[in-house]
Amino acid sequence: MDWFAIENGTKKTRVPFRVRSMVNQPIRPDAPMTAPLVESATGLTLLGGGELGTDDLSDALSLAPDLVAADYGATHALAAGHLPLAVFGDMDSVPPEVRARLPADRFHLISDQDSTDFDKVLANVRGPFAIGVGFLGRRIDHELANLNALVRLRHVPCLLIGARDVVFAAPPHLAMPLAPGTRVSLFPLAPVAGTSDGLHWPIDGLAMRPDGLHGTSNRMASSAAGLELSFEAPGMVIILPRRVLRDALTALRQAPRWRPHSPAI
Repeated sequence: MDWFAIENGTKKTRVPFRVRSMVNQPIRPDAPMTAPLVESATGLTLLGGGELGTDDLSDALSLAPDLVAADYGATHALAAGHLPLAVFGDMDSVPPEVRARLPADRFHLISDQDSTDFDKVLANVRGPFAIGVGFLGRRIDHELANLNALVRLRHVPCLLIGARDVVFAAPPHLAMPLAPGTRVSLFPLAPVAGTSDGLHWPIDGLAMRPDGLHGTSNRMASSAAGLELSFEAPGMVIILPRRVLRDALTALRQAPRWRPHSPAI
């Protein structure tokens, strides 16, 4: 199908982690994709300034060891005993004592006020995958903006984790093991159609859109051995229980990618 990428993200050549010496040249979230400031070969934890559960950061770092902060996320990082490799944002929420504890060249000022901290950090990193913590749970307007960024900035497969949920933008095709009865919520941020195997309420033939039909509180069928989803275009957000984080990450890393300019919102 024309929507599917021909390459699989797990087979790309990986490069060692590095931070480029471009301190005053951060990439605007709405700019064309260019050389990133931070590249990772092992996986990125993106740390925001929102609410953090007790295990959120440690769970993310166990899977994605390269830590990058967004604005006030730098404070969270230092409080947990970690030094972020880079900090992106407008820096309006970074206390002076935090600035003093980190090398100046790790701060990358992006003064743009038309994007969230999550936009700013995600736009400036590259790697096999990213896990975002501290981007859900505090303010619903920020959460909505962060979900919007998930479906727009698709160059790095990214999952956001919250107290109860794992959230990510749907790839063209996703296959993963899920136990019968597991909650599978689908919320479109653009008009999207697709097919499913394993859902209690299949989505085949349904035209889903943000101001119309959505798939909140669907679940795995009682006889299902696993979940398979396919979509014709980007724009769908998948929401699963937090306990399936590792399986969701494995499935997302193995999934095909959308072409860079596939239309979405």
